[in-house]
Amino acid sequence: MRKLIVVITLIVLSVTAKSQEVYQHISNKGVYDLLDELASAGVIHVNASVKPYSRMFIAQSLKLAKEQFEQLTPRQQAEVDFYLKDFGKELNPNKNFKRRLDAFYYKDSLFSITINPIMGVMGNSNDSGLVYRRWVGAEAYGYIGKGWGFYASLRDFSENQLFTRPEYLVQEQGGNYKINGKGGEFSDMRGGVTYSWRWGSFGVVKDHLSWGSGYNGTNILSGRTPSFAMIKLRIAPVKWAELNYIHGWLVSEVVDTNRTYYAGRTTRKTYHPKYIAANFLTFTPTKRFRVSVGNSIIYSDIEVQPAYLTPFFFYKSVDHHLNGMSNQTGQNSQMFFDLSVHPFNRVHLYSTLFLDELALADMFDKENQSNYLSIKAGMRLSNLPFRNVFITGEYTRTNPEVYKHIVNTTTFESNKYNLGHYLTDNSDEVYLSLAVKPYRGLLVNMSYTKCRKGPAYDDPNSTRRGLPFMESVVWESSAIALDIRYEVLNDGYLFLGVSQSDYTGDVKTFSPQFKAGKQLNITFGGAIGF
Repeated sequence: MRKLIVVITLIVLSVTAKSQEVYQHISNKGVYDLLDELASAGVIHVNASVKPYSRMFIAQSLKLAKEQFEQLTPRQQAEVDFYLKDFGKELNPNKNFKRRLDAFYYKDSLFSITINPIMGVMGNSNDSGLVYRRWVGAEAYGYIGKGWGFYASLRDFSENQLFTRPEYLVQEQGGNYKINGKGGEFSDMRGGVTYSWRWGSFGVVKDHLSWGSGYNGTNILSGRTPSFAMIKLRIAPVKWAELNYIHGWLVSEVVDTNRTYYAGRTTRKTYHPKYIAANFLTFTPTKRFRVSVGNSIIYSDIEVQPAYLTPFFFYKSVDHHLNGMSNQTGQNSQMFFDLSVHPFNRVHLYSTLFLDELALADMFDKENQSNYLSIKAGMRLSNLPFRNVFITGEYTRTNPEVYKHIVNTTTFESNKYNLGHYLTDNSDEVYLSLAVKPYRGLLVNMSYTKCRKGPAYDDPNSTRRGLPFMESVVWESSAIALDIRYEVLNDGYLFLGVSQSDYTGDVKTFSPQFKAGKQLNITFGGAIGF
């Protein structure tokens, strides 16, 4: 392992640096939505199925949009100028430009650094009372020379009632809680070091990832789990092809009894090691068409495997080599496909397919099929039929047993949070949205969301074949919501929402308790930093 890291480092250092990368977190929805909108209009090109983007990529995209100012609406022009106050730091050789307010910012010919505070609160009031999540911390990022980038972000979260647990079917970021009565606390440390060159980048980071197309969550990697450590590689030697690869160190939370021991007054628990290797190859034959294909493997109970450090391998074949075709308890592999099409300007069609297992011979045999797949399909109209109006429709279906595995150390999870779609297996979701952006920074979004969850098939003595989809509904939710969000200043925003929700079925298991039953919810809050 050490030798491989040394080799990779020498290769990276031998490449002439041309750019630098610090990743902008996927929670900064304002700038991500703007880039998506500009791409839909044909002004820029983005690979929206792989996030986060680097700050340098965002800056270059905004600069390209600025060069085509006459093609933008007045609101888009104002938003490009607004975000260039922040991301312009990546473009300008000095501090002499119209830029945002930072707690600390320094830049010279070799080194630059930005430091800012992070704080925020999110509240929800309904008949169950007032619940809140608050967080506080700080972040720093910067660059050294022509290729090195670094960033660090620390947040401490506190909740008077738990917003999220591994079994809760919610989209809020999860954490490794320290329980305190009905509430709890957790912290999240993100960041890393990267090195970039003209056609690629390499990094050792701890962060969140989102893979797959979608506007209400994704079903390959959703980014909901606690952040985990990984090495990242991005290679784009030509304009029409890009490879993204990760090797991550997940947290199994499965106790290894052989390495657990009594230490003084307590027992020191040791978990089984757990890893993920995943690649995602994106082809863009035209600016309006993008197709991606990839695969991943969750593996455990062995050391870091060099074959899984190879970015372009088909990992299921490697598993057969290491464990044999007849070993039914090998590692856990997956495949996925993503399609994104802009048939016309301002129209986006997309679909993602996640394959956990597919038996073509028995595909249509109801009793023997094992079609463990999740599919998402949707459409967004941007600035159609009217300027500053966005219409989104999305459907997600996940069959039984997807993301699961018969070996508890190789499930598609980290810290027991599902890496994929937030509704996990045997579920579906309908999402409809009508959004209006009347002027810079203001978003008014009206949405309808309907979710269903079927029974779990967890009996180890039962067959995993022929399982019916949604044989019954054990949990269901629906919500009609009006949400208003205003980004007052760079990285500073306020939000207010009203929703009528209805949670039925096994709410105690799958939902925060304050959401149970029919509720009129008022959500509110604000934050500085992402």
